[in-house]
Amino acid sequence: MIYFMSSSENLNKFGAVILSAGKGTRLGCVDCPKVMLSIGGKPIVSYIVETLKKIGFSKEQIILVVGFKQEKVREYFGDSVSFVVQEEQKGTAHAAYVGMKQLPENISQALILNGDDTAFYKENTVIDFIDSHLKSNAVLSLLSVELSDPSLYGRILRHQDGRMEIIEKEYLTEEQKQIKEVSTGTFCFDRQWFEKMFPTMPPLRKLGEFGLPTALAMANKEGLLAQVVKIRDNAEWFGVNTPGELEMADHLSKIKQSRK
Repeated sequence: MIYFMSSSENLNKFGAVILSAGKGTRLGCVDCPKVMLSIGGKPIVSYIVETLKKIGFSKEQIILVVGFKQEKVREYFGDSVSFVVQEEQKGTAHAAYVGMKQLPENISQALILNGDDTAFYKENTVIDFIDSHLKSNAVLSLLSVELSDPSLYGRILRHQDGRMEIIEKEYLTEEQKQIKEVSTGTFCFDRQWFEKMFPTMPPLRKLGEFGLPTALAMANKEGLLAQVVKIRDNAEWFGVNTPGELEMADHLSKIKQSRK
């Protein structure tokens, strides 16, 4: 069933790339990837896959980028989605590029999602974000969230001329630290632009990896249209990076299931 607000024709332009290759070092993952940790009796990543399926995405339109203990992910999903392997852990932008290259040729737009923080996204949130991206004609759309305590994250800086940028937390001024808006890591990209741009993307300072936030800087550098869209319900974005957060996500998912 397709819930896409404009038309199935719009949905057919899109592919979804779910970043699922991370090890989950901070959570002490040894025998399974982070996205396969259980909340509410199911793997974290399974929730966003279910949401995409309900919207109307086909298995060819859903690419899971796998790496560490990939057999666990493949075994769970079987042939209900498509897979591609990120052979080397070179950052989120590299993973997005690897996944994007795997999408069918007719797909012109790519939705990039993290497999470990999107479990609570509602269908309408994804639909509205996609629709906003298409209507804007932007090469890049970023979904943002406002946090009561954003101290662990970089901030989104909105300039008066309409430009936006992501400032890493290590480089924030005291004034910028007061900003509550941060990136969810969920992006929509014009596929042709991203695939052409990525090979020219500089690596992140210190890490040597290629990060998705740099794509926003690249769009700004080229003078191209990029937009940041705030998520309506801040509670929908929930990062799982610590045992405490995993426990909370499990608790919240059980509450949501009990209300159905």
